[in-house]
Amino acid sequence: MRDRLGRTMSTYSVASLWRYPVKSMAGEELLDSVDVTARGLRGDRAYALVDTARGKVCTARKFRELLKCRAQFVTPPGSDNRVPAVQITLPDGSVVDSGQPEDHAKLNAVFGSQMTLVSTAPDGLMLEFAAGTLGGKHAETTALPVSSAAPPGTLFDYASVHIITTATFQRLKEAYPEGDITIQRFRPNIVVNSPDETGFVENSWPGRTLTLGTELVLRISIPCPRCVMTTLPQADLPHDPRILRTLVDQNRLDLGDFGHLPCAGVYADVVQPGSIRRGDRVQLCG
Repeated sequence: MRDRLGRTMSTYSVASLWRYPVKSMAGEELLDSVDVTARGLRGDRAYALVDTARGKVCTARKFRELLKCRAQFVTPPGSDNRVPAVQITLPDGSVVDSGQPEDHAKLNAVFGSQMTLVSTAPDGLMLEFAAGTLGGKHAETTALPVSSAAPPGTLFDYASVHIITTATFQRLKEAYPEGDITIQRFRPNIVVNSPDETGFVENSWPGRTLTLGTELVLRISIPCPRCVMTTLPQADLPHDPRILRTLVDQNRLDLGDFGHLPCAGVYADVVQPGSIRRGDRVQLCG
């Protein structure tokens, strides 16, 4: 395919769609379509476990059993923006229903006695990092505000949509063929099929826009930095620190105030909400 100036254009499409009802818990693949609002994919990171004593959101960086938990909505999220209850299956097989306050004792038994499941980030909620994770002006920082580039009250790490391409997965598999390079380790919302390109193609996307299907428009903000989360065991995936080392070797980028960090995929903001379906055409502009 060529543009009006005769330049070759890559053919992109939506390969798969994912959301994560509870932050840091196992995600679910959306087999058909999903609505995307200014707050991201409907139902994505709808809840998070919060350490109320410390004012920190709980993630698998510290609470590694979170990745072994599965969450599903009791009823599908609707267009009224109300968050439906979730049922959480804990690693031991027991089930917690967010609609039953007495069930929170089960969460506290696993993760701590002052944990609360929230659907809106309270003021001052912080996201914790291991010492030395960040660089640049944040080199001494171990916590940053949640959703610093997303709508207030949301529970994302940074921005409301996270995208990665099949070309990036292919590059990582070529660099580390023995590893389990899976979508589940990288936790994106949108996987873009990029059959005509190779390597970390998203590195050139920040500042540009993506049109997905006939409605949704996203603006790419920054590459997505990676941490120990990609290496942690979950479901049938083993602990594998070499995955992060491979990213350090293959794609360490300058993220300004955050320093030089290993990256895979990109974060995006919603310019125009809309519905997207698997197989929709994706157009890169700008």
